[in-house]
Amino acid sequence: MKKAGVVSILFVVALLAVAVIAEGQQPKKVPRIGFLSNASSAADSVRYDAFRQGLRELGYVGGKNILIEYRSSEGRSDRLPALVAELLHLKVGIIVTTGPTVTRAAKEATVTIPIVFAQEGDPVGSGFVASLARPGGSLTGLSTLGPELSEKRLELLKEIVPTLSRVAVIGTSTIPAHARFLKEHERAAGAFGVKLQFLDVLDPKDIEAAFRAANKGRVDGLLVLSGPVLNSHRTQVLDLAMESRLPAIYNFPEYVEAGGLMTYGVSAPDLARRASTYVDKILKGRKPADLPVQQPKKFELAINLKTAKQIGLTIPPNVLARADKVIK
Repeated sequence: MKKAGVVSILFVVALLAVAVIAEGQQPKKVPRIGFLSNASSAADSVRYDAFRQGLRELGYVGGKNILIEYRSSEGRSDRLPALVAELLHLKVGIIVTTGPTVTRAAKEATVTIPIVFAQEGDPVGSGFVASLARPGGSLTGLSTLGPELSEKRLELLKEIVPTLSRVAVIGTSTIPAHARFLKEHERAAGAFGVKLQFLDVLDPKDIEAAFRAANKGRVDGLLVLSGPVLNSHRTQVLDLAMESRLPAIYNFPEYVEAGGLMTYGVSAPDLARRASTYVDKILKGRKPADLPVQQPKKFELAINLKTAKQIGLTIPPNVLARADKVIK
């Protein structure tokens, strides 16, 4: 009887050992992240690659210890709710967004899944966070300081066109941050003695109409704000600016690389790379409410001299000297 008891105990110990080994061999659950964009996948490739690079620097390898579900509406904002629903169905643990329209679509679909915005001009004004220091909800991320850079862009435009008197601001009124952009532009315009004409682009068909209105208003320059429609139809915007021979300044370097005259703003790839640090912290247990919104660290002035020559414009040497990138 005593021997049988010992055997039973050994049997139980063996079973426990097998169970422990089996548990140790169980594959860990791989976190699934949603990356949602409103731009075309072609236009968004640099930013998406930067985000994945940021994850790699933190030790995450796609398909091994992290899964990334990339979704793009290809510039059609009406598709965003369905894309968010698709990500929720896949049970993603975090959604990374790339602009206010995308962030709002995600925010309206879930209050439980953390949302990291990779770029947002006015996180507080858009209602995404309570404050930059204390977001207070399920959203956090990076601000682009968009409205605060309005004066600098207008100043640069005035430097390359000293006779500047009328400027068309092309934007989208349904983007909350653009209201602040316009206010900042109007304030700066008064200091530079410039009159502004706001041209609203809500749909791709509005782009050509906006340029017709700019030409009719005899503007001397353009300030083009970033937005889903304008970004996704970048080539058309650049072609019309060239056709109108209008000096234009844009928000992101990608415009200059595609043929735009000049850009000044934050580095979108740098913001996307830094968004990966939020993903890492949330995966390790931090709450978005406790992660302050970060400000941009990298700003870029890019100038395309080929475009300047084509529209008959000479860029002053003092402006060229400040450029981070010059395309000849």
